[in-house]
This record gives sequence, structure tokens and C-alpha cells, in this order.
Amino acid sequence: MNSRSKIAALAAGTAMIAMQTAPAVAEGTSAGTTITNTATVDYRVGGVDQTEIVASDSFDVDRKVNFVIARVSDPTTTVVPGQTNAVIAFDITNLSNATIDLGLVVNQSGSDDFDADNVAIYLDDGNGTFDGTETAITFLDEIPEDQTVRVLVVANIALTHTNGEVASLVLSGTAGEGGAAGSQGAVITSTAGANTAGVETVLADGAGADDGTNDGVFGAGGSYTVSAATLDVTKTSRVISDPVNNTANPKAIPGATIEYCVTVGNAAGSATATNVTITDPLPGDLTFDAVFGIRINGTSDGSGNCNADGVTGGSFSAGSVTATLDDIPGNDERTVYFRATIN
Repeated sequence: MNSRSKIAALAAGTAMIAMQTAPAVAEGTSAGTTITNTATVDYRVGGVDQTEIVASDSFDVDRKVNFVIARVSDPTTTVVPGQTNAVIAFDITNLSNATIDLGLVVNQSGSDDFDADNVAIYLDDGNGTFDGTETAITFLDEIPEDQTVRVLVVANIALTHTNGEVASLVLSGTAGEGGAAGSQGAVITSTAGANTAGVETVLADGAGADDGTNDGVFGAGGSYTVSAATLDVTKTSRVISDPVNNTANPKAIPGATIEYCVTVGNAAGSATATNVTITDPLPGDLTFDAVFGIRINGTSDGSGNCNADGVTGGSFSAGSVTATLDDIPGNDERTVYFRATIN
């Protein structure tokens, strides 16, 4: 016989039980909420209504601590050598049923290509980009239940890094006690032993990028991937003509015309090189051929000589040839060629 049947039998009449419970919120009932459950028994004896009997039970909801950190948008942040303030954005959501603090730290991988420089964490000011107005932080203060906060990991990339290199990192959070605005709360630990009448703590976080389950720690990974131009430059010369042999097997004798060819190539898979400028001072033993001029943005024949497909461009001033080339995508090249006479 169940308890309801027992009450009815003891009362020697009919019985009705009514129960009330507190409503739940999105991440569960808030920690510390007192839930009271009341049973009311109405009955009759000899057809006469008797005084109802009431029994109640109360308990406090324990604290469930859980949060997640998620990399925003792209799986990696593309950077160029020498870039400053490169950003990886993360969203941090408090899934606990209580307000908590979160200590934050960035751990860089020891098995990638390089470490980013001057890494810092900033609280996003609402526009989703780093513009220098954000506040640098080491912890998130008083995060309410169900709230999501965006933070920005900001770093510099040294000029020495090459195309395709990757710097991997993990933004890791550790749950701390809330309740003291303006200061970082102590690390939250799980309550050991059997359940008691007080408010106890259960760590309910999942496994992050470099942590386990139910440890009050969660991390999410991000990375910087270098997109760089991989340029190489070659310079060759050939004798076009001389005053004795003309163009038939000419030699580099005084009065001979020399053609210089400068080829700039960009390796396959590399980022496009822009604003490529070549400066080439002419030795004093040569006289620039102003009639021929300077030809740019041509191609080479594969053996170091320039094909005759360049267009007029560049300038000669103060004894130097200067030429700015068109953008050079990966797996492409541009040339500059000009002529001079041996004095």
C-alpha cells in the first residue's frame, strides 16, 4: 500500500492530496532557492467533514557549476608577418544556476610552429572588434546565470614568421566564487560526501580543449595562421650588342649595351605581395639607356632572362632605377628590365 492509501485508511474516509513546487528557470532553479512541498489531506468521518491534515517538506537547491567557452566564427585567425593586435574572439556562457566569477588565462601550445607575442585578454566593448578602447582583464566578474560574455584574445605576430606557420593557443577559464563585485572569487570546489541540508556545490562542466570533466575548468582552442608572401628575386645581365660585333655574339666591351633583368617571384600558396618596389643603383661605369627606358610587369624565360613583354614604367633618377610592380599573387612573377652602356 502506498502512503496515500495509508493516510486514507487511517482517516477511515476519502482523502485528496495537493502538492505545489517552485517553477524552474532556463539553467535550472537558482542555487539557494528553498523548495517547499505541502501535502493536504481532506477527509470525512461518518459523512462529516473533518479538519484537514497538512504536512510539509522543504529543502534548498544546491549549486550546479557549469560554463562553456566557444571560439567565435572562423577556426583560425589569418595574420601577416609583423601584424599587431591580431584578434581571436571567444564567447563565454555561464550555464550554472548561480552567479560566478571566471579566472582567465591563455596557454600557448608547445607543439606548434611559434608563440604569439604580447598576448592579452580584453573584455569586448560590444562592437566585436579590437579598437583600443577595451579593458584588459584576467577574470570575468559576477557573471549571472545564462549570461554570455565575449572576450578578445589579442596578440602580435613577429615579422620573422613565414607562410603557413601556425600559433595555437587555448583560452582557459576556472570557476570562482561570485558575490564580491570587483574582486576575483576563490576557486570553486565540489562538495564532498553525502547531501546535507545546506547549499552544496556540484561541478558539472564538460571536458574542454585541455581539461577534464567536472573540474571547474573549461578551455577552448584558437590559432593564428600566417599568410605571407614568399618572394625570391634574381638578377641577370646579358650583352645585347657591342660596337665591333653588333648583335652577332657581342662581348662586354666599352660601348656595349647591357640588358639587366630583375625577376621577382612569389611561391605557390603564398599571400599576394603588394606595393613591390625595386630600387637598383646603376654602377658608375655604366650609362643608363634613356631611349630604351624601363620595362616592368613582364615575365621571364625560365633561364633568368626577361621576355620582351614588359610595359613602360618606372623611373631613373640620381643614378638609380626605381620601379613599382603590380601585385604578385602566389605562383606568379613580375619583371623589371632596362639597358645601359659600358663606359
